[in-house]
Amino acid sequence: MLYHLLTPLGDEFIFFNVFRYLTFRTGASIMTALLISFIIAPSMIRWLKKKQKEGQPIRADGPESHFEKAGTPTMGGLMILISVTISTLLWADLSNPFVWYAMLVMVGYGLIGFGDDFLKLTKRGTKGLPGKLKIAGQLAIGGVAVFGIMEALPGHLDRHIAIPVLKDVYLYIGIFFVPWALLVMIGASNAVNLTDGLDGLAIVPVAIAAACFGLIAYLTGRADFADYLNIPYVPGSGELAILCGALIGGAMGFLWYNAPPAMIFMGDTGSLAMGGVLGAMAVMVKHELVLAIIGGLFVLETVSVIVQVVSFKLTGKRVFAMAPLHHHFEKKGWSEPTIVIRFWIIAVILALVGLATLKLR
Repeated sequence: MLYHLLTPLGDEFIFFNVFRYLTFRTGASIMTALLISFIIAPSMIRWLKKKQKEGQPIRADGPESHFEKAGTPTMGGLMILISVTISTLLWADLSNPFVWYAMLVMVGYGLIGFGDDFLKLTKRGTKGLPGKLKIAGQLAIGGVAVFGIMEALPGHLDRHIAIPVLKDVYLYIGIFFVPWALLVMIGASNAVNLTDGLDGLAIVPVAIAAACFGLIAYLTGRADFADYLNIPYVPGSGELAILCGALIGGAMGFLWYNAPPAMIFMGDTGSLAMGGVLGAMAVMVKHELVLAIIGGLFVLETVSVIVQVVSFKLTGKRVFAMAPLHHHFEKKGWSEPTIVIRFWIIAVILALVGLATLKLR
């Protein structure tokens, strides 16, 4: 909104030219989302505590240390969604279709998560929306976004997968691009959801991934940088850096209150939304496979669940003491801060490896 209102004034007042620069607006987006988080968080936490009373239900078969967290309110993802949405609307070029489709996925998946959290609270159990209904909602919202993204992408990229490391190699998959893009969005959404099990565990890797994709979006949106790095040039994708900046600011604002011991949990409201929008942006900038590297921590958590389920069904034995993976280490006696910080370190390493693929051609 501010981009459209203030950029034209640059012809008369030189100061307003800064609103033309993507880097300036990205920085402003970070600070705006962070400020909004700090402003709304105290009252939102008090309101959620009042409404929820007993807080997020705790799994009876989970680690014993989690029972100490009883009474902590959930749905903190609302705080992230509000701050990110307002900041993006303020600083982004709202004529850019990529911004709107990314926000559609983020808000839409957030609403699905909200419904899931609401049912868990009202039923006082750990089961919310039925899995099939949740997936159906993600498919419907993601489907609308995918067809819109295909329209917005250049013709030589709209049905292709870019292969990292290989120079100018694009795999044409035709109509199968639709299920592929849906798999990326829904997979990322549920992977972040599985990772969100300890105070601060998921939100920092989300912020790290957002920072990486903010940089990638900026580079793919610039013909000169894209040509130099031999990565796909996607006109208009640079504007996604604004949304990534808002995600960083919103994530850091939330972490202030989610740091151990957490005053509030993100809930499915936040985790489904954050993962979904990361997946959507990866599809837009043609770096879906790089997302699997940058978000490798989320992949590891998801794989641990799959391995656990398959092993138990086939052999009756469990590979891990408990899945997802962070619970396995809790059962092994690792303290929560130790797990969280070590997983953050892994997330940073994987992010650096993912970014390295931009230059390796």
